[in-house]
Amino acid sequence: MPAFELIAAPHSPFAPNGDLALDAVAKQATHLRANGLDGVLIAGSTGEGSSLTGDERRSLAERWTEVGEGLQVWVHVGHNSPREAQSLAAHAASVGAHGICAAPPSWFALSSVDRLVDTCAEIAAGAPKLPFLYYHIPVLSHVQVPMARFAEVARRTISNFRGIKYTHLDALDFQVCVREHGDAIKLYWGCDELLVTGLALGAHGAVGSTYNFAAPLYRRLIAAHAKGDTDATRELQSKAAELVELLAGHGYMAAAKTTMKYLGVDVGTVRCPMPLLQKGGEEKVIADLERFGLKDLLA
Repeated sequence: MPAFELIAAPHSPFAPNGDLALDAVAKQATHLRANGLDGVLIAGSTGEGSSLTGDERRSLAERWTEVGEGLQVWVHVGHNSPREAQSLAAHAASVGAHGICAAPPSWFALSSVDRLVDTCAEIAAGAPKLPFLYYHIPVLSHVQVPMARFAEVARRTISNFRGIKYTHLDALDFQVCVREHGDAIKLYWGCDELLVTGLALGAHGAVGSTYNFAAPLYRRLIAAHAKGDTDATRELQSKAAELVELLAGHGYMAAAKTTMKYLGVDVGTVRCPMPLLQKGGEEKVIADLERFGLKDLLA
């Protein structure tokens, strides 16, 4: 059986004035390689891709492909304009990305499988030689169609369709995807706090934000599941969920970026419209991480 792939969704690093801080990317890449990540998916929801300009997204892709040796560099190209998404896809191909991924347009939310496939085909055509992943995240995209049916049509229609990043807790739909399409495409689980569900249902890998700072914990969880050690699997998944709850209590995205700084990789804070930590919030996050014992848990 192929190794389970663990792919981080990196934060886009920002300087104090809010500009993109591309100098930080090399340190992010070094940190992720040291923690055994297989790849990155940049400029998605964790990367605040919707808050970046098109030029910034292109610059970020260029930088990651420059310094990301040893990591699969997937570029999220989703955009409310499919034509701009197609252009971002073509750029990703031109700079040597491993593959492209796209969430669908969300302003005019799609409700038809066929029209969703048409939209993805237009995007994927920008980089026909790169593998294309569909990013299923209904909580943000407001597009909720059965992924098993989508995969059936996409496999016939999109020549470079290679899989789905599944960030949705519909275990029955995911199970059908694995059963009917798991031998033909990659199915990446996207809910970190319930990774064990994806493992149990047959995911080929996982893509998520907490793998930026807690990959060693998840690697132990994956190993425990593979050995059939149910008690250890449950304990480690519970700790992972507790960490997510801790950060969410402060405002997840800003707190997650503080966690990266705590571990020695400063990626700045969030950009508008994401909420900032309240005054003194960074110190409170770090105090909670100390009480949680994050560094000991990652050792």
